[in-house]
Amino acid sequence: MSGIIGKKIGMTSIYDANGKNIPCTVIEAGPCVVTQVKTPETDGYNALQLGFEDQKESRVNKPSMGHFKKAGAAPKKKLAEFRDFEGEHNLGDAITVDIFAEGEFVDVAGTSKGKGFQGVVKRHNFRGVGDATHGQHNRMRAPGSIGAASYPARVFKGMRMAGQMGNKRVKVTNLQVMKVFPEKNLLVVKGAIPGPKNSYVIVDK
Repeated sequence: MSGIIGKKIGMTSIYDANGKNIPCTVIEAGPCVVTQVKTPETDGYNALQLGFEDQKESRVNKPSMGHFKKAGAAPKKKLAEFRDFEGEHNLGDAITVDIFAEGEFVDVAGTSKGKGFQGVVKRHNFRGVGDATHGQHNRMRAPGSIGAASYPARVFKGMRMAGQMGNKRVKVTNLQVMKVFPEKNLLVVKGAIPGPKNSYVIVDK
């Protein structure tokens, strides 16, 4: 499946033909360099490894430097693999935002914003328990009961409780491509995508 590595620039909005305001995300998509070509003969499957955004040579170890020199490319900060990439590609080839067209749909994967340790109201949209009256003073955002007593005498797996929120890989599917700006390597997709500004994302066709 064809795709590209990008960076979330931020959000904006555009108007469609009917004058409706549509929220959109701007992604700096590529250019990416083919740093490895995987084939069924050598690796057991077809895939392309792409690299995005140049890295200082002093920050790259020797094995990685050899990997990039073999591809004839400068060291890259972000690498990602795309299986069954459309078309024939060789080491060092450039993949640009031109592989996308306005109107088609893409999937975007990234790492969501980390929220730290959060309670059940924020993390799982609990409404809070009990009434504000009858002497209650500190249980408004508590989770309530998490299980029965002597039977089953345990808490079931998957119980929604307080804990770490965010900072996980999230994929948003079926986002429409609204605009493509090849001269600036920009891709504008409808809706929101995971992660903060300047975070890396993977855009799949």
